[in-house]
Amino acid sequence: MTMTGISDAQLTRLITRKRATGRLVVLSTARHSFPTTYTTDDIARLIETDTAHRHLSGPATKHLFERMYHVYSDERFVRLQNISSSHIYNLRETRQYQSQTMHFTKTNPVNIPIGVRKKPRPNGKPGFLRIDTVHQGDLDKVKGVYHINVVDEVTQWEIVGCVEKISEIYLAPLLEALLEQFPFVIIGFHSDCGSEFINYRVAEMLQRMLVKQTKSRARHCGDNGLVEGKNGAVIRKYFGHGHIPRKYAELINEFYQTQMNPYLNFHRPCGFATHLTAANGRVTKKYDTYLTPFEKFKSLENPKHYLKETTDLQCLDIL
Repeated sequence: MTMTGISDAQLTRLITRKRATGRLVVLSTARHSFPTTYTTDDIARLIETDTAHRHLSGPATKHLFERMYHVYSDERFVRLQNISSSHIYNLRETRQYQSQTMHFTKTNPVNIPIGVRKKPRPNGKPGFLRIDTVHQGDLDKVKGVYHINVVDEVTQWEIVGCVEKISEIYLAPLLEALLEQFPFVIIGFHSDCGSEFINYRVAEMLQRMLVKQTKSRARHCGDNGLVEGKNGAVIRKYFGHGHIPRKYAELINEFYQTQMNPYLNFHRPCGFATHLTAANGRVTKKYDTYLTPFEKFKSLENPKHYLKETTDLQCLDIL
């Protein structure tokens, strides 16, 4: 064992075999290996091709090999013409290829499995919220306050809050407080792909509230158009674009809860569109109905069905 490094168990097996047969022979324990199809010359041709064409994809590189053999009659590509696209990537992982090439790729974006990329379909039911943040300007490289605007898609019921920063430690408690102020049950929560809403803390809160989270699709700027319009028509109209220091966030939030939000939902009319379909199938919107969000909510069929258990329609009517 000291001289050979053989383990105790293996040495016992060797002694047993020697006593039984009287001799020891080398046993073949090599694993089965497939014959080598592509040689070092083929890898060299792959290196030349990738260097000339800036590392194309596997199918594109295979097509180049086929052209080199069939169109240009280059016998060096006789084997490579039949290579599979997937095996090209295997050859690119060999030591010969890695030692003679240098290729840099861009960093791939991180895919965050939070929310579903889709446009919500409320089908006339309240509880599908659209949310966005509004930044109140910079001054001397110092950030201002952030407004959090939450709007229901069907009734345009709007709840606004204010926070110093949009980090999780500031935003999550305010966001939960804003959602609690809606009188009806919340079903959906839609935002853009900003990290202030697409994070595990917000996702955990929504999951606890049994709310489905969705996010805007790529190249569909209208997915969150309702709340974007409210940002300009409400928040920018009353607060403008100038810088407001962070120290006023608590005062602004108090103003929202006591004055602004009741006014927006019980006294400020909103336009509701009527969809008109032309003979050619084109759909146009005509804003001929103006109601407050509360009046719109009462006009729904059986509005009491959508209310939270702790909310009464008569109590809302007093406001």
